[in-house]
Amino acid sequence: MMKLSGVKYLIDQGTENIWKNKMMAFATFCVLLISLLLVGASVLFYINIDSIIGGISNKNEIAVFINDTASFEDIEELGNNLSVIDGVSEVTFESKEQAFQSMMKSMPEYERIFESLGSENPLVDGYRVKVYDINRVTEIIDIIRGMNNIYYIKASQEFVNILMELRRIVTLIATAIIIGLIIVSMIMISNTTKASVFSRREEIQIMKYVGATNGFIRIPFFIEGMVTGFFSGAGSFILTLVVYRAIFKILKNNISVMNVIGLGSIIPFGKIQFYVLGAYLIAGAFIGGLGSVLCTRKHINV
Repeated sequence: MMKLSGVKYLIDQGTENIWKNKMMAFATFCVLLISLLLVGASVLFYINIDSIIGGISNKNEIAVFINDTASFEDIEELGNNLSVIDGVSEVTFESKEQAFQSMMKSMPEYERIFESLGSENPLVDGYRVKVYDINRVTEIIDIIRGMNNIYYIKASQEFVNILMELRRIVTLIATAIIIGLIIVSMIMISNTTKASVFSRREEIQIMKYVGATNGFIRIPFFIEGMVTGFFSGAGSFILTLVVYRAIFKILKNNISVMNVIGLGSIIPFGKIQFYVLGAYLIAGAFIGGLGSVLCTRKHINV
């Protein structure tokens, strides 16, 4: 088992190598920084698009119209039954008087027709049921159909199908882009790390000839790569934080855009910042350390 002094020596060697090989360390830092930023930005873009689609789907409503013969107790019971359905986010009662007034406001060109009806109201009471899980709309409609005092159910199934298809397409495209970026990033990192190790091949071979074990040789390179990757992750987080907040502020100030996509659908960075920081630091340190160790293999086997 290696003594504590030996461990300290290897750690010191790893950190000192960064200063001794500033140019290669800086090149590795930059490549890791760019790679982490590309993948991180793609993931953040995807989760926000998915959140926006989810926010739009949450506005999806099922209109449930009630039989005229239903009593006040029947209407109240129906409302309670609707609110406990899994997948339903909100249930709002709308009386036939409220529905008639809304119709008059939305269709002012038919004012004369409405006036001709006098006090007669052809509409019925109903509930507006908001659904947050669009994948369960059809199932929820079937559940509502089985309830008492239902006159008619209206739902925009075409809108639901479009949202589901849009989410599927976005997920496929985002997955393909992220996988592609990861592959490209790994190639870039591998090439840069190989160049860094190659520049010190003679140092590795000398250590090997004087009896140093493979582990003894690799540990300083692992520490060097891990430290460089850690700082690359920290730099990626800072850049992501600045850019993300700037974009969020621009969108927040653009009322017309926010009315379309909904400000609440975009994830505030403060809500996910610790997850992003952890992912950047762990990924950077792991990739940097592992890449350095793997690239020493060729020069160790002498």
